[in-house]
Amino acid sequence: MDSTLLITVVLITVVGVVLAIVLYFVAQKFKVVEDERIDIVEACLPGANCGGCGSAGCHDFAQRLVAAPQIGSLFCPVGGNEVMNKVANVLGQEAVEQAKMVAVLKCNGSCFNRPKTNTYEGLSSCRVKAALYSGDTACRYGCLGCGDCVSACKFGALSMDVSTGLPVVDESKCTACGACVAACPKTIIELRPVGLKNCRVVVICSSKDKGAVARKACSAACIGCGKCQKICPFGAITIENNLAYIDPSLCKLCTKCVSECPTGAIHKFNFPKKPKEDIA
Repeated sequence: MDSTLLITVVLITVVGVVLAIVLYFVAQKFKVVEDERIDIVEACLPGANCGGCGSAGCHDFAQRLVAAPQIGSLFCPVGGNEVMNKVANVLGQEAVEQAKMVAVLKCNGSCFNRPKTNTYEGLSSCRVKAALYSGDTACRYGCLGCGDCVSACKFGALSMDVSTGLPVVDESKCTACGACVAACPKTIIELRPVGLKNCRVVVICSSKDKGAVARKACSAACIGCGKCQKICPFGAITIENNLAYIDPSLCKLCTKCVSECPTGAIHKFNFPKKPKEDIA
């Protein structure tokens, strides 16, 4: 009985050793040697793993950067140009400077501008809500107010304003990773260049309804009247599907369209306030 047990133990040991040797040689034959530059490039990246670069994470993005013959088309929105310059130095390439971007909510349908016509009592999720019906108001294009974008942001750059029912972007924290853009089922969040001296002019509306319908649903809606387009001296404004759009690459920040808009749908961001005139 003891000899049988001993033989069994020896056989198991021998089989285990043989399998270990086989596995070792198989592993050596098929192993993939990773480029040592990948770890160096990854160390340059912010480690946010946000997916804003279009990759699964920073390690995956580092692999893409090392494998790319030219890195000009690749960009880390969190690290920006500073990080991309570091990566370029590691890889012996030149980085392409890109404009800093920021998330902008294209909806001004606050509780004051857009009266409720329905009451939603389901799961507090914009995606679920959008799948069930158009929203709590007569505007079927506006913000649903459940805060999916806030939950998607890993940088704390978004919060819900309880007074307006709309999300607010903290520009100092926004990295333009695009998570909020992907999370919004109404596609009303856009990444736009921050603009010269952080100033920009944007149409804060996404309604494609005709003027009378849009205005009835929201007092601050774009009605597609074309006044902004006519007054713009730089051809930066186009009207499509009853909605005005300002091309940031053509806009020279003259703000003529802001004062011309009859509904207040065009907003200017971060412009310095004019000093009040002294009253005589």
